[in-house]
Amino acid sequence: MSEAASHSTATSPAPPSPTEPSAGLLTSLEPLLREWLPRQRWFAGKGRPVTGFSLVAATELLPVGTPAAGGPGGSKAGLLHLLVRAHQPLVPSQGAATHPGDCYQLLLGVRETLPPRLAPALIGHVAEGPLAGRTVYEALHDPRLADVLLEALRTQARVGELRCGRDTRHDIPEGLVPRLATAEQSNSSLVYGDTFILKLFRRVVPGDNPDLELPLALSQEDCPRVPAPVAWMVADLGRSGDPDGHHVLGVLQPFLHGAADGWELALSMLSKGEDFTAEARALGRATAEVHTALTSVLPTVTLGRAQLEALVEGMTERLEAAAQAVPALRPYAPGLRTAFAALADLAAEGHTWTAQRIHGDLHLGQCLRAPSGEWSLIDFEGEPSKPLAERRMPQPVARDIAGILRSFDYAAHSLQPPAADWATACRAAYCSGYAEVAGVDPRTDPVLLRAYETDKAVYEVIYEARHRPDWLPVPLAAVRRLATDPCTDTTP
Repeated sequence: MSEAASHSTATSPAPPSPTEPSAGLLTSLEPLLREWLPRQRWFAGKGRPVTGFSLVAATELLPVGTPAAGGPGGSKAGLLHLLVRAHQPLVPSQGAATHPGDCYQLLLGVRETLPPRLAPALIGHVAEGPLAGRTVYEALHDPRLADVLLEALRTQARVGELRCGRDTRHDIPEGLVPRLATAEQSNSSLVYGDTFILKLFRRVVPGDNPDLELPLALSQEDCPRVPAPVAWMVADLGRSGDPDGHHVLGVLQPFLHGAADGWELALSMLSKGEDFTAEARALGRATAEVHTALTSVLPTVTLGRAQLEALVEGMTERLEAAAQAVPALRPYAPGLRTAFAALADLAAEGHTWTAQRIHGDLHLGQCLRAPSGEWSLIDFEGEPSKPLAERRMPQPVARDIAGILRSFDYAAHSLQPPAADWATACRAAYCSGYAEVAGVDPRTDPVLLRAYETDKAVYEVIYEARHRPDWLPVPLAAVRRLATDPCTDTTP
């Protein structure tokens, strides 16, 4: 479902003229961006030097040098919206011969001088070009510029290639105080008055982003487990109706005030020796509710032998690559291959599985528990490192389920010695809760579940080896279990 299937038919007033994407603008910013961009948490190209930039689009959301919206007299700021492609050395990547360079969404504040309260947001001082003599900073730290974004969404503004849409069944009041969320994530989020949260995608690609597409589809079913999009911002580049020019830039959703992050909640209860199985069972029910709702609004497909052989081939290739990269994994590779071989054997015997749209990157950190005890699932973007087409493909629900099961294992290993019995109990409770809604217990399909758990653990090994070596023993413990005792935790 495209975001164009909106509930609103209102039109916005004529927009101001956008800034022309000039080479001079990017040339003046390039020395600053070379230093600043690689340091950002959401920059995907770490470890490779930035060799240059190209400007995809530039828009003045607030003209440089005019009073900022809502600001006191004499306080002047501009707001530039840029889509910039960062060029880096071409490297081999899975499924492609070269890396084309990622496109990033930047929101830059521009002032003559930066007040002390905005000092942490400093990007740098421009020496030449159209912004010469001005100070550039990360605009999301500036409440006045954050107000500009919310007002654009509220009024369904159209500015140059940028377009805001909204579901007019939801009111967006004026005067909500913004604050920048500080949690580390691959995107950026603004919270407005504990009423809404605006998620801004940093690395953007053409096409329908699942983080807007799926919650919009679920809103048709009034699914209470996923916050419904209230408004969104997109860029339409190129010819009208061209899917390659459609970029989803941000989504405004209700802020679940008082909700607890599933990962933090699990760690807190575990550290206190408190039982988590009731929460795990409720989360299983919530996951099944979302999966069931998705099958009501979006098509399902049947995976036959050819599709399953391709699935197994991909899992096996990821294992081989991981074993080459992480020597500690190599002793377990033969045992892990049996997980994929068992799935291939069932496919050869004629077994089929249903595939549907799923979350795609589900773990405890993507789940929020309200004070009432109800769970919500958030962040449907999928794994940002995967191509968009792959993230939007129908898949067995076992992939989401395996993600949560692995998350329980991670939480259990936050204690020393690891709380293995705690993880086992949570896994069982989650699967039982899922079965209460779905009518099918995931553990009754152990071959598929083991294959997805194994694939997830292999991914974790690579991630931890590259980014958090101290955590590498956590997925390796799972690898050891999955390679030597395939029936562990798989019977209802």
